[in-house]
Amino acid sequence: MGATRETVAGLTERHRLRARLDAAVAGLAPAPPTPCAVVDLDAFDANATDLVRRAGGTPIRVASKSLRVPALLARVLARDGFAGVLGYTLAEALWLHETGVSDDVVVAYPTVDRASLAALTASPGAAAAVTLMVDDVAHLDVVDSVRSSLAVPVRVALDVDAALAAPGGVRVGPRRSPLRSVADVVALAEAVLARPGFRLVGVMTYEGQVAGVPDDVPGQRARMGVVRRIKSASVPQLVERRAAVAAALDDLVELEFWNAGGSGSVETSAADPVVTEVAAGSGLLVPGLFDHYRSFVPRPAAYVGVPVTRRPDARTATVHGGGYVASGPVGVDRLPLPWAPPGLELTSLEAAGEVQTPLVGPGVDVLRVGDLVWFRHAKSGELFEHTDRVHLLSGRAIGETVATYRGAGRSFG
Repeated sequence: MGATRETVAGLTERHRLRARLDAAVAGLAPAPPTPCAVVDLDAFDANATDLVRRAGGTPIRVASKSLRVPALLARVLARDGFAGVLGYTLAEALWLHETGVSDDVVVAYPTVDRASLAALTASPGAAAAVTLMVDDVAHLDVVDSVRSSLAVPVRVALDVDAALAAPGGVRVGPRRSPLRSVADVVALAEAVLARPGFRLVGVMTYEGQVAGVPDDVPGQRARMGVVRRIKSASVPQLVERRAAVAAALDDLVELEFWNAGGSGSVETSAADPVVTEVAAGSGLLVPGLFDHYRSFVPRPAAYVGVPVTRRPDARTATVHGGGYVASGPVGVDRLPLPWAPPGLELTSLEAAGEVQTPLVGPGVDVLRVGDLVWFRHAKSGELFEHTDRVHLLSGRAIGETVATYRGAGRSFG
């Protein structure tokens, strides 16, 4: 069967992308070390614009783990429609505040980092800028165990379970919070309000089974049907659950925010009248796992170039490194995608290696030793744990080279 018009257009675009990326980094002096990470700002900005459109006026809190580049965080926060950061560790949140990236950081996961908690409770400025996530009284106990005074109030938000409650007691979605019933949420809210030194300011309900699961993967018709049914069942159930929790909390406290969703669920999350802000991050860079969503058109923006170092035979080109496998359930969808030039595939025996990655396929014919092969990572942000700098591409030229978290000497595990 011949290639479709769309396939031919896509292959042509990837050849053009290779030429653009190669020319851009070739213009850098001295030549950049590899792996060579590039973010296409034209695609990045277009993705940001599309996220704002999809949010329909609901503010977007930027998920920092999906970027991990301070300059990119600052760039998107300067745009209308984006407000605040959704961080992934307290140490990161403190650093983002200290360096002036944001004065509004919600840490999306509970923390038991006692050193960072001690720093938070000793700084009125940091405590006013950072909100901790809790879903258990034990999280409050850890805070109290490290602070010497109640003079600095700690802002907290409740992480409420947003998984789909299916028949038979089965829950479909991320295994995050034990707060499943209205009574569970109210009990913890009352505990926070009764505890000196804490302020209850928000709620988070992350529906990962809607936001983080592709629903339009080619060749997986039966599975995609199941995924879509899960999503369509989750959304109305969440509207009802959030409304019930919100009504109960209204009798106790006036909240500042209610955070929900992710890049894959911006429209449905923003449409819930309880939700005051949505989270998004992966939709800015669009990694491989976000190629197949029905809710938006992907515009990949992040690439990493690694050099061809061997031609073991006429059918194989071997690149140095490239084995940046994404977190999550083990599967081929977590492997990096050899993207430009097109027509390259990983081998089943070696796949993506830490030191070398053999590639096969018709695209091998154009490769010579020293050429760059451009990969896309499967998950957003994780790519930049492997490089200390990112080259920002505008049009056909690199306009700026900026540090990643790693390049700034930071690693937030």
